[in-house]
Amino acid sequence: MNSTDLTMEQRVSLITLAVKDVQASARFYDGLGWQRATGPDDPDEVVAYNLPGQTLGLYSKSMLAKDLGIPEEAIGGFSGVTLSYNVRSKNEVAPVLDLVVRAGGRILKPASEIFWGGYIGYFCDPDGHVWEVAHNPFSPLDKDGAFRWGGY
Repeated sequence: MNSTDLTMEQRVSLITLAVKDVQASARFYDGLGWQRATGPDDPDEVVAYNLPGQTLGLYSKSMLAKDLGIPEEAIGGFSGVTLSYNVRSKNEVAPVLDLVVRAGGRILKPASEIFWGGYIGYFCDPDGHVWEVAHNPFSPLDKDGAFRWGGY
């Protein structure tokens, strides 16, 4: 196959968050009730959580900078990317945000109605990665919690 015949499948396999202290960040996600995935020789600089259809990885910011060949200071700050955790009902948004605070996260916007008809709140993890907790009545989750725009 030559490069002109190649296409990229429409999927995301791994979402990697660059973090200052992998184990401290892992304690935050563990505090949300998430279960770590394990491999045969997982290094201390990597922690993974398997999700429906992909994996969320925590990776040392210094190691990622080294991999990219850039200074560590070049990685950081809000990049305009948010991760979203969708819930099945409006009543689940605030309790998830409460859990986030107990685990060590910070609320950026409390649970509230949004112009498009949903109900959302925002938080950041200890490294400043921004997450949305959302109920989208137009995109109900499947039985396993997977999300698809427009629902299943």
